[in-house]
Amino acid sequence: MTKTTTGGTARTPEFRMASEVIGTLRQDLLTDAFAYRPLPLAEGPGRFARVLPRVLRQYAPWRQYAAVAALAFLVLLFTVNTHSGYLGDAAQLAMGLIAAVPVLMTLVRPIAAWWAAVAMTVVLAALGGAVNWPWPPGSFLSYIAVMVLVTLRTRPRVAAWMWALTLALGFALTVVLGSRWGSNLPEMAVTSAFALVIAGSIQIRRAARAEVSAQQEVTAVERDKRTLLEERTTIARELHDVVAHHMSVVAIQAEAAPYRVKNPPPELEAAFVTIRENAVAALTELRRVLGVVRSADYEAPDAPQPTLASLDGLLANVREAGLSVEKTITGAVRELPQGVELSAYRIIQEALSNTLRHAPGAAAGVEVSYVLGGLGIRIVNDPATGDARPSPGAGHGITGMRERVAMLEGEMTAGRTADGGYEVAVFIPVPHRPEPVPEPQGEKA
Repeated sequence: MTKTTTGGTARTPEFRMASEVIGTLRQDLLTDAFAYRPLPLAEGPGRFARVLPRVLRQYAPWRQYAAVAALAFLVLLFTVNTHSGYLGDAAQLAMGLIAAVPVLMTLVRPIAAWWAAVAMTVVLAALGGAVNWPWPPGSFLSYIAVMVLVTLRTRPRVAAWMWALTLALGFALTVVLGSRWGSNLPEMAVTSAFALVIAGSIQIRRAARAEVSAQQEVTAVERDKRTLLEERTTIARELHDVVAHHMSVVAIQAEAAPYRVKNPPPELEAAFVTIRENAVAALTELRRVLGVVRSADYEAPDAPQPTLASLDGLLANVREAGLSVEKTITGAVRELPQGVELSAYRIIQEALSNTLRHAPGAAAGVEVSYVLGGLGIRIVNDPATGDARPSPGAGHGITGMRERVAMLEGEMTAGRTADGGYEVAVFIPVPHRPEPVPEPQGEKA
């Protein structure tokens, strides 16, 4: 047998086990036993609160307090009506109050309420009658109610300690005080065991439900973060071709610019060389960053990134998928920055995909407005029709659209329409670019 020596004293495994058991008893029933732990107010109106009058419905969060108070009043009446009457009415009322106080204490000091129930048991056992000893009927009901309420407010291990100490209490009262009429300790042991098992099961289920709810909240937050990162990565990959194209044009123009001027000064040539070197360096860094955000299974697209000029092809595809869609163009069509064109196309594509998933059988309309200050986009669909059921999506669509609009410093609204459909409205500001002034025709050198 292994022994552990600490400070010259040998401790056996049995001694350590007993110390741990006593430690848990001290932690559960002695440490901060009289701490103030008020019962939280109930959340939500509850099932039965909905049938209450409107005047009383505002007090629905206090319904648990009302239930415990009603139980304490029931214990008081039961104790007064069932206790021996040889002490007089005033004494019977006092005994009823003694039995009801521990029940009320469970609202604010649950562990102290059980110790109060132990003291109540001793007092009423000393003043009890000839039957149902050491727990007269009122004391019996109060003690069971206190143990159940304490279990619902703590944990099942506390219930096990209360049950074990209840058996010790009943045995001690029987031995010390004695009774010629026998003891109802077996009835208390069996009844309290059943009551505590039920209360412990309820508490375990409640704790498991709270843990699942907390885990679901954490999972939802993590899923939203992952969705946001995925959308941003997709946007970064798509915009790489756009930015790379512009940077390549800058580098080529900087390299060719000195040859368009006859006898350029050395300072001008050095400036264009610096511009070209910076453009090439920026393009290299851009490709390097793209390699970091690119997933392992990413494949570079063979075709160029789509623009609003490709919108007719997109609408033809969704019509083949069963969506009736109409396009409306307002304003003077003009060429927009490639990043704006790409984002506008992707927003329309995602909005129509959401319509196919969530409103099968509905008709949709796409409106593209070229205005002086930017580009307006509106996608609206009717409510779902027919027997087709909506298909659940991944929940990324609205997030991706908002990310693209925020990147371009635009504005977006999305929500239900008055007739039950859905509308997505976007405005993307586009700075006005003045038309290039043609160079004067001079004589050729």
